[in-house]
Amino acid sequence: MFSSEMISSQQNHVVTTIETMPPETITASPTLVQRIRKVFSRELLVTLALGQVLSLLVCGIGLTSKYLAHEYHANTPVFQSFLNYILLFLVYTTTLAVRQGEENLLAILKRRWWKYMILGLIDIEANYLVIKAYQYTTLTSVQLLDCFTIPVVLLLSWFFLLVRYKAVHFVGVGVCLLGIGCMVGADVLVGRQQGLGDHKLLGDLLVLGGAMLYGISNVCEEFIVKNLSRVEFLGMMGLFGSFFSGIQLAIMEHKELLKVQWDWQIGLLYIGFSACMFGLYSFMPVVIRRTSATSVNLSLLTADLYSLFCGLFLFQYKFSGLYLLSFIIIILGLVFYTSSSTYVAQDPRVYKHFRNAGHPITDTPTLGPLEPSVTYTSLRQEIEEEPRIRVA
Repeated sequence: MFSSEMISSQQNHVVTTIETMPPETITASPTLVQRIRKVFSRELLVTLALGQVLSLLVCGIGLTSKYLAHEYHANTPVFQSFLNYILLFLVYTTTLAVRQGEENLLAILKRRWWKYMILGLIDIEANYLVIKAYQYTTLTSVQLLDCFTIPVVLLLSWFFLLVRYKAVHFVGVGVCLLGIGCMVGADVLVGRQQGLGDHKLLGDLLVLGGAMLYGISNVCEEFIVKNLSRVEFLGMMGLFGSFFSGIQLAIMEHKELLKVQWDWQIGLLYIGFSACMFGLYSFMPVVIRRTSATSVNLSLLTADLYSLFCGLFLFQYKFSGLYLLSFIIIILGLVFYTSSSTYVAQDPRVYKHFRNAGHPITDTPTLGPLEPSVTYTSLRQEIEEEPRIRVA
């Protein structure tokens, strides 16, 4: 039998030993389940879900366009975009018109009208070039070359938005592009080579041009919605987009529009297309503000797969197990990319000068090398206390 004094001294010894142990010795290593939960956090799952909502909207745009072009011979890409810009004008431009102060439509136009005019032209022609490319090249080429938007967004974000990436982000992008390669390979195996393929070089160049313009538009959109406002961006797109697409429609597509045999089915398809396009334009700035232009473009890679799955029932497409594999690979790439945050590297002196444009800046001595500052991540919104940047 042990005496109470012996037991008490042993307990005190154990307590003293635990208190003197280093923290890393006391803390147990995380289990596999805990690591998985850490990776698949609520923020990551929400980010994936939002991206797939955008992808489904793109799928709806593609399906309605295919029905209009192939079933009803209504080749009116400019008119379809014009309807979307008119909706943006009615909702967001009029909202800006009734606002007061610096956020009023006239005040914005006085400061930045020419910038939004250029951005509106870029957005219009990006849509037009990619849709026009389907007349000259194959669907496989469009799917493959349209991915050129991703490196354009990466480069522009690096140099103009000062976004800095980690190795895991480049791995995620590579995995997503591998999934696209798998999907294109499946198209070749099942013989799903839609498209005339005539003047293929011209069609490929149109896709590359449209992808580059999409990249420029997306990066500009990210800057505007994170530093100015979503309503301002959409209102200006509605104003200049409806104006220039209306001119383009009158010059290039008025004859095609007169050939359309109007009935209630065609009307519903145009309404469906406009609803999906309006939803995409309205919802994309929300997702870009929460994540980034790169993350959104990676999410949109699954849109072709959703179109394929719908086409199995609507257009009797052939199925291949590689399509499911490519979907899994793309989602895996998205998990890699969104599992780690990006940061914005900024020279504090440049940042101060940018935010205080028009005022003299006094040089302050620095004691050491300037370190990059973290301002936002790919999964979290910007800190609300940080004052917004106003661009003159």
